[in-house]
Amino acid sequence: MSTTTKNAPRRSSPVLGLLVFAGIVATVVMGLFIAPKDTVQGDAYRLLFMHVPAAWLAYLAFGVTAIASLLYLVPRTRHLRWDYLAGASGEIGVMFTALMLAVGSLWGRPIWGRWWAWEARLTTTAILLFLYLGYLALRRMGGSPEQRALRSAVAGLIAFVDVPIVHFSVSWWATLHQDGSVFNSKMQVHIKDPSMQFTLLLGVAAFTLLYVYLCIRRMQLLELEEGMADRELQAAIDDRQLGVVSGASSGASQADASANSPVTI
Repeated sequence: MSTTTKNAPRRSSPVLGLLVFAGIVATVVMGLFIAPKDTVQGDAYRLLFMHVPAAWLAYLAFGVTAIASLLYLVPRTRHLRWDYLAGASGEIGVMFTALMLAVGSLWGRPIWGRWWAWEARLTTTAILLFLYLGYLALRRMGGSPEQRALRSAVAGLIAFVDVPIVHFSVSWWATLHQDGSVFNSKMQVHIKDPSMQFTLLLGVAAFTLLYVYLCIRRMQLLELEEGMADRELQAAIDDRQLGVVSGASSGASQADASANSPVTI
């Protein structure tokens, strides 16, 4: 692999970072100052401009974790790079799931009159968060990189089963959570104003770029951590072997000195 190919993600990251920053700033300005107040929910609906992109990113991140895990389990595509991608994406997914629940709680207080409700969408989402926290904890257990990758891949696929359950929970059960898509006319908030629609799509695009940026950076860090661990292990092995050789040499020297020393009575 050429040096250009290896360093391409590193050189593209600053540009991507600037795009992410610009997109998020534009979303904040549009969401707070340009998009009009909703006739039903007032200013509280503006939290949707963060809540919906965070939910989309949680789905995307866990989907990538599942796909990367599957690719690692297939013998023909088995490579630790897929494990790095699965781990990085899983960490980002946990972050955005927590953000989604936090923003949803802020929205629920003025609209539902409570911070939390044990209804289907919120409960299954909380379960999803804890499933992937367990996935991340499993990645921290001991063993070789291959052993970690194998058990993590299986866990990543099992945890993903909850994602469609979260998504379809509002259709399968009677819930407090509003229905389906943001553009669904049955919802309490119908995003029909062009500035509302543009702000929401801008937020989704900005958060998606943020996911890509964080994923690139986290994969680079995981590879560096893996290489550092390998170097530390090799250094410890070398020190151990050097100590054994030095001990043997010292013992042999002492034996020779004893054999050559004069015996006094």
